[in-house]
Amino acid sequence: MTKKQRALEVIERLKKEYPDAGCTLDYDQAWKLLVSVRLAAQCTDARVNVVVEGLYDKYPNVAALADASVDDIEAIVRPCGLGRSKARDISACMKILRDEYDGKVPGDFDALLKLPGVGRKSANLIMGDVFGKPAIVTDTHCIRLVNRIGLVDGIKEPKKVEMALWKIIPPEEGSDFCHRLVYHGRDVCTARTIPHCDVCCLADICKKAGV
Repeated sequence: MTKKQRALEVIERLKKEYPDAGCTLDYDQAWKLLVSVRLAAQCTDARVNVVVEGLYDKYPNVAALADASVDDIEAIVRPCGLGRSKARDISACMKILRDEYDGKVPGDFDALLKLPGVGRKSANLIMGDVFGKPAIVTDTHCIRLVNRIGLVDGIKEPKKVEMALWKIIPPEEGSDFCHRLVYHGRDVCTARTIPHCDVCCLADICKKAGV
């Protein structure tokens, strides 16, 4: 089985296993996803979803958050960890959205990468979830699982994993595939315990099942 054949089979099986999988960060506007994905660095999505409620109650739009002081933002987002740097990035990012993009999130990958605190993972998430464009989000679950399954060989650097996956994942499948890897990585192919290979829908085609 080639990597591409394995990838297509994995995609189909995960579709059946997690038909409704989507982004686990709560948002109803693009700028809120931009804020949440910055806060999610080294923090759980569940905690971010709780913390941002207070942030958006106080600052309900891009302009309000752009006008907020870094100290005030930090006081709210501190439970997500790295409070100072995250608050600084969020403040700078909202100012750019307000001043250069009429309060809207740009739908261009390179423009997203220029925003403070936005890397390839975040930009891909925005492109896929907000704009419905081809995207591959190489978070920790994705990197761990695609190595275990055998879609990539011992590659841990996010950008290199992304580039390798672009070669074998159909572009229209990338975003949903990565969301399903998150679900599978949390429930079955876990990081901090022995993977539950006995209940895994991929066990017979996974290179490291039972290892």
